[in-house]
Amino acid sequence: MPHISLTRRETVLALFSSAAAGVSLPAFAQQAEWRQTYDAGARNAVLRSSTPMLSPAALAATEQAIASYRDLAARGGWPTLQVGDRLAVGSKGQGVVQLRQRLIITGDLDESAGTSNVYDSYVEAGVRRFQSRMGLSTTGTVNRATLNALNIPIDRRIRQLETNVVRLRTWSGNLGNRYVVANIPAAAIETVENGHVATRHAAGVGKADRQSPLLQTKIPEVNFNPTWTVPASIIRKDLIPMMRKQPGYLTENRIRIIGPNGEIAPERVNWNSDEATRYTFRQDPGGEFNSLGFVRINIPSPHGVYMHDTPAKGIFGDDFRFVSSGCIRVQNVRDYITFLLKETPGWDRAKIDETIQSGERINARIANPVPCYWVYITAWATPDGGVQFREDIYNKDGLGPVPVARLQGEQDI
Repeated sequence: MPHISLTRRETVLALFSSAAAGVSLPAFAQQAEWRQTYDAGARNAVLRSSTPMLSPAALAATEQAIASYRDLAARGGWPTLQVGDRLAVGSKGQGVVQLRQRLIITGDLDESAGTSNVYDSYVEAGVRRFQSRMGLSTTGTVNRATLNALNIPIDRRIRQLETNVVRLRTWSGNLGNRYVVANIPAAAIETVENGHVATRHAAGVGKADRQSPLLQTKIPEVNFNPTWTVPASIIRKDLIPMMRKQPGYLTENRIRIIGPNGEIAPERVNWNSDEATRYTFRQDPGGEFNSLGFVRINIPSPHGVYMHDTPAKGIFGDDFRFVSSGCIRVQNVRDYITFLLKETPGWDRAKIDETIQSGERINARIANPVPCYWVYITAWATPDGGVQFREDIYNKDGLGPVPVARLQGEQDI
């Protein structure tokens, strides 16, 4: 009915506007953070759950999701969509009818949506809801990534849930009153307080060949305006090859070479040998160019990894954020460290912003070190957020490769 349809559309729009209004950033930080269309809600505005991913409630919801998906599989599951072109608002044809039915089956579109062959605002909202459950940009348009996710067979989804519910059970105990979870395949971070999600952040995590490790630790310290000492692995794999191609790279990026007797000029190093591996490479502080951005978050770990800001904030607007050498880059880092320093006297948000803007190298010891968990969860559910799935980027689920769909005229990405 027209009145009901209008109300549903208004509800979706309200979700977007209320999510966008929920975060306050300093004026000088707003553009750099918000143009990435992620936290606190722009990308995932369709489905926002206050339930932590690692919690008894999420475990129970995931167990229920397995039962529901098994029942759905027994009734035939969902069909494979045959779509030749990208679908968006205004598209027409049998492909849109199939898409409607596919979204209805998993509850992303209400059954009252009918069987029209027109891609209208309700189908768009259903696609956004589905995309948010897959961790994709909520564009409301069926591109290749969305089609791939829509066409993953239900049997595979069930196996994915079964694999991950075991992982969730290992984390269903008391993780602390205040803690941080970095879910690597989701490339996302949750901060949790009193059993509820306090903030969410997109993250840049390790590449498939330089994986972020699984770990359990506590965060004791935040470093403002840090220098960056280039790890030996990056010197070998990245820096030396770069200097062979671009001799001015170190100078342009304010990276100094430190030898036993002091600083060494780049032109004095033989870049066609392994000489450079004997030196220390240190980048000057400066959030606009330093690889750690304005903040480094120390984490005791045998792997030598940590969390940090980044000057390359464009990555947070991407679906594929497996870009680092093992450390984790944090989007909206000011909100994140405000959470970490909440119980540390003298470190309110105003002090944090002032310290960042000063450019001074200052270390802030956290009064009560915050538990931190780096985990690998590719499927889970929450009572108020639906069933979530992510790509098994490190192939830890053991389910093999996923078939890749192609849309007419679309190039490889």
